[in-house]
Amino acid sequence: MKKKFNVTGMTCSACSAAVEKSVNKLQGVQSVSVNLLSNTMLVDYDETLLSDHNIIDAVENAGYGASVAEKNKVKEQKEINHFKNEITEIRRRFIVSLIFLIPLIYIAMGDMINLPIPGFMLGTSNAITYTFTQFLLTLPVVFVNRNYYKSGLRNLFRGAPNMDSLIAIGSGAALVYGVFAIFRIGYGLGHNQLEIVHQYAMDVYFESAATILTLITLGKYLEARSKGRTTDAITKLMDLAPKTALVVRDGKELEIPVEDVVIGDTVIVKPGQSIPVDGVIIEGSSSVDQSALTGESIPVEKKEGDTVIAATINKTGYFKFRAQKVGDDTTLAKIIQLVEDANASKAPIAKMADRISGIFVPVVILIAILSTFIWLIVGATFEFALSIGIAVLVISCPCALGLATPVAIMVGTGMGASNGILFKSAQALETAHMVDTVVLDKTGTITEGKPRVTDVVTLDGMSENELLSIAATIEKPSEHPLAEAIVNRALELNLPIKEIDEFNSISGKGIVAKIEGKQYIAGNLSLMQDWNIDVGNIKSKADYFAVKGKTPLYFSDAEKVLGIIAVADVVKPTSFEAINHLKSMGIDVVMLTGDNMITAEAIRKELGIDRALAEVFPQDKENEIREIQMKGKKVAMIGDGINDAPALARADVGIAIGAGTDIAIESADVVLMKSDLNDVVTALELSKATIRNIKQNLFWAFFYNTLGIPLAAGLFYTILGWKLNPMFAAAAMSMSSVFVVSNALRLKLFKPRRIQKKEDVKDMGKIKEIKIEGMSCAHCQARVEKALNEIPGVSAQVDLEKKAANVTLTEDVDDKTLKAKIEEAGYKVVAITDK
Repeated sequence: MKKKFNVTGMTCSACSAAVEKSVNKLQGVQSVSVNLLSNTMLVDYDETLLSDHNIIDAVENAGYGASVAEKNKVKEQKEINHFKNEITEIRRRFIVSLIFLIPLIYIAMGDMINLPIPGFMLGTSNAITYTFTQFLLTLPVVFVNRNYYKSGLRNLFRGAPNMDSLIAIGSGAALVYGVFAIFRIGYGLGHNQLEIVHQYAMDVYFESAATILTLITLGKYLEARSKGRTTDAITKLMDLAPKTALVVRDGKELEIPVEDVVIGDTVIVKPGQSIPVDGVIIEGSSSVDQSALTGESIPVEKKEGDTVIAATINKTGYFKFRAQKVGDDTTLAKIIQLVEDANASKAPIAKMADRISGIFVPVVILIAILSTFIWLIVGATFEFALSIGIAVLVISCPCALGLATPVAIMVGTGMGASNGILFKSAQALETAHMVDTVVLDKTGTITEGKPRVTDVVTLDGMSENELLSIAATIEKPSEHPLAEAIVNRALELNLPIKEIDEFNSISGKGIVAKIEGKQYIAGNLSLMQDWNIDVGNIKSKADYFAVKGKTPLYFSDAEKVLGIIAVADVVKPTSFEAINHLKSMGIDVVMLTGDNMITAEAIRKELGIDRALAEVFPQDKENEIREIQMKGKKVAMIGDGINDAPALARADVGIAIGAGTDIAIESADVVLMKSDLNDVVTALELSKATIRNIKQNLFWAFFYNTLGIPLAAGLFYTILGWKLNPMFAAAAMSMSSVFVVSNALRLKLFKPRRIQKKEDVKDMGKIKEIKIEGMSCAHCQARVEKALNEIPGVSAQVDLEKKAANVTLTEDVDDKTLKAKIEEAGYKVVAITDK
């Protein structure tokens, strides 16, 4: 089983490495992932061999604290409060340190820059007063920052030194040397050896010790504040849910805490209120703003029978719904859990940094000792050699290495969640950036997944409504999706659907039925031929529909054909745009479908898909993915159905459309809250941006330490005369961690390229509206969009409901060109106006 633990006392990647090493030693542990940023640990273990207490004991033996992470709002609030208190405490320590550091620096260095110093501290005879005052000002700084010594020395003696150990040894050495200097000054004054007094009075390092501690604390404060911003996405999600719910119990309206809502409760939602739990509307209707969870900016119309999701906002209407999912089972709770699990997991790219961090601190301590002794051997003064050792200890920063990956992962997954994209692990987020082939399931992914009537062709003076009424009566007893589309269309038009006398379904061909004693036949061409019905010239129309990716259904009585109804699973409005974006990223796009080759080829050509694999049975989808992978491709599979689950699991990255089934979502690595293929593009772009950010962070961390440690060790002193003061080393170390976190926060500025492009185009382009006649379905919409977007300097979006295209021009394109392109696609331009 997998369980999450909170870990306390970690300050750098050496700490997290020590915790992982200690827990990994336990028999029964399959995997351990420690997140330094969130101070959590995810352990996969055999519960028959281990208990929570065994794991907690292993963490404590490593020198840290641990507890099982609880899943409730009170605990979450406690953790948030604890984090806020921690920031307040670090800030208090910094302010106290600064209050004593300023006069300390003034006294220690004021004389060098001709600042007035009190007379009782001047001169060799007052050297004890001068140095002892510095010692007294240093003590409060050491006291308020004593945790560095407690943690650092404890872990040093346990054989697992961490960043605190470096700070404790470096500042402690400066402090101890300062005390030693005071004794030497006392000896010099007592024995009238004034050269000793003068030498040591100028070489106390109290200001270095205090400055190191103060600057490290400042760095910790800035780092903690930045860390807080990385969890903004989760915090905002948690804040979305209302604290109370209005329910009906025993005929009375009661306002109760949302935690007390149970499955089956009738919940009332008024205009402007947030929906407290998931459920199904049983009375009323409204438009619901789901943008916070799905990223969909337009409110969604909801009526009786529709589902509503916790934390979405009721805009206008009043409705009642029956609670179906409460507590940790709500969509919001699952989203939060997915984001937290992704943050707790570890990306493969982080493992290299972890391996280095595990040996980093001991190696640094060794380098510091060797540097000190080497400088002493070559004849440097003890004070010079000591300052070299302290600088090496203080400048080395395992923190930057430890934070490089988790901060970027946390911001990346948070940005994904705010765009309706849920990465279930850090590995999925990393792998997605390598994808070079995207395999799309057709039904429900490229298309709506709900067949619709697109065309009605009648003969012998019969009206479209008459044919639809007869067709719906014949098809009503059938459970076929195409039959459902015809019945739904008749219901939309309020057409009469009669009772049927006889009904006979002929597998693979169609239906023979009787209505009011009259025989009717409905189905494919083969069924018409079986009944010797002459289809005449109407067959050419049926063939045309088939080439366009539609399914033509013939309808006849016992003597003659009455007409054809074409049904199609229409392409989603955004599919063409998304596929174009994927191709522009250099990604091969492959479509998988169980349809025949003619239909598959029609959709492939319409959308510009590279390759279509037709007549693929559900059980064969996984084999198709495997074959593509065997060619060395990194494959992302996008699907929504139960039969997509094996293929989603086989792919390098499985992406489940949010409107799909629970099984598909369970098998996937990434979940899209909206059924919009554009989110696939966004997910891949976000992955690339996150990995680019991680590589920048790791480069900085390695570059900083690779350059900083030799500089501190005095490697450039003999050549260039460069020597690093320990105080500047402390400042550099603090800023390196802040830099890494700040760089990761730049991911918050991430915008999908299509949105950025539209904003850029909008800023620089001229906008026209084109009124168009002849568009009746999403296929028409896609054709017009494709035709217009093929014109250089044109960015077009077609609104099917308004029968209009909004065109942004970035080059000089005249109206004649726009009109000709639309008419070439088979539609009529009514008007073109400037906006």
